[in-house]
Amino acid sequence: MILGIDHVGVAVKDPEAAGKLLTALGMSQGETGTADEYGVACEFWGLSGKPEEVSVELVSPTREDSSVQSQLAKKGPGAYHIALEVDDLAAEMTRLRSQGFVQLDAEPCAGAREGMQVAFFYLGRAAGFLIELVQYSTPRRAQ
Repeated sequence: MILGIDHVGVAVKDPEAAGKLLTALGMSQGETGTADEYGVACEFWGLSGKPEEVSVELVSPTREDSSVQSQLAKKGPGAYHIALEVDDLAAEMTRLRSQGFVQLDAEPCAGAREGMQVAFFYLGRAAGFLIELVQYSTPRRAQ
């Protein structure tokens, strides 16, 4: 089951400059990490600092073959994905595939936060957007 929106991912080339803009909006940087499988560094920004808060994730490349490189090259910085926290990642992956979503990850991968497993899906031409399913070893939202 989908528990809620975890974060909105924004692809950036310059996380420091983007962070200054988020600071001006009253947000502060919380958790940071890397998702080595995707070749990205991630900064999570929020208003309250509470783990269950919906955050903005600044996603920047750590290597040339990073998963965000094509987005940055084609479109520049901007909206990248919406992440949804789920209670059963495998079940939601099966459900989305059955609904015609295009699965990008063969298997779940480690995310940038402690205890986070993720899997990406493409919504297709109708929306042209990515969805990230997120499951934490300890859920952040009530089930």
